Amino acid sequence: MSLTVPTMSEMMGKGESPEVLFWVGCSGSFDDRAKKITKALVKILNNTKVNFAVLGAEESCTGDPAKRAGNEFTFQMQAMMNIQVLDGYDVKKIVTACPHCFNTLKNEYPELGGEYEVVHHTQLIQELINQGKLVLADGGIYQGKKITFHDPCYLGRANDVYEAPRVLIEKLDSELVEMKRCKTKGLCCGAGGAQMFKEAENGNKEINVERTEEALELVPDIIATGCPFCNTMMTDGVKNFDKEGEVDVLDVAELIANAADL
Repeated sequence: MSLTVPTMSEMMGKGESPEVLFWVGCSGSFDDRAKKITKALVKILNNTKVNFAVLGAEESCTGDPAKRAGNEFTFQMQAMMNIQVLDGYDVKKIVTACPHCFNTLKNEYPELGGEYEVVHHTQLIQELINQGKLVLADGGIYQGKKITFHDPCYLGRANDVYEAPRVLIEKLDSELVEMKRCKTKGLCCGAGGAQMFKEAENGNKEINVERTEEALELVPDIIATGCPFCNTMMTDGVKNFDKEGEVDVLDVAELIANAADL
């Protein structure tokens, strides 16, 4: 299936305006593993005929890593630049597969004048299934599989989105098993706050190894995530225990796209 990914400038050139802007994010644009999550979401958007577009080369980092690392000036520069582009296209609704982008666009851009309706991709996919636009096959490839969901910090505790990803996993006819630290008590994977981009500090265990241990205690077939950074950290954790052949780490969008045979 070929993917159709129009840009905002192409649509504007035709005098059209999409309903939704898909904010891809740095990870989803440049990281080879995260690109698969981007493609899975595009397949879902194409299949359900969602009228969407991306910014393409006009998209810049939201500024989240700079802000978390303490560089407020760089964050505001990035944000103002992005807001100028978004407002230039009269963007109203944004979907993103990255909780860091989601949180920043939703909660931190408004104070700089950027007011948009921002949804996480699990929320949009749940909406599409509820509307009957996306149908999952009965007895799909994940039937009977044991899946545990790792809550991304900026999706869960920061924005109270716990149910959408779990509802989607339950629609796969799979068994959803919860880690002892989940939902409001979820443990960070170790990538947030710009920690992804720096060397670990002294200690006796990496936080992603600790988190992966909790997941592996459940003996799952799949560790599901809703964030490209969490995906990287949990994948590294699984490799640390030499379990790559036994446990898959997949984004919820990938699970749904696979289950819908897109």
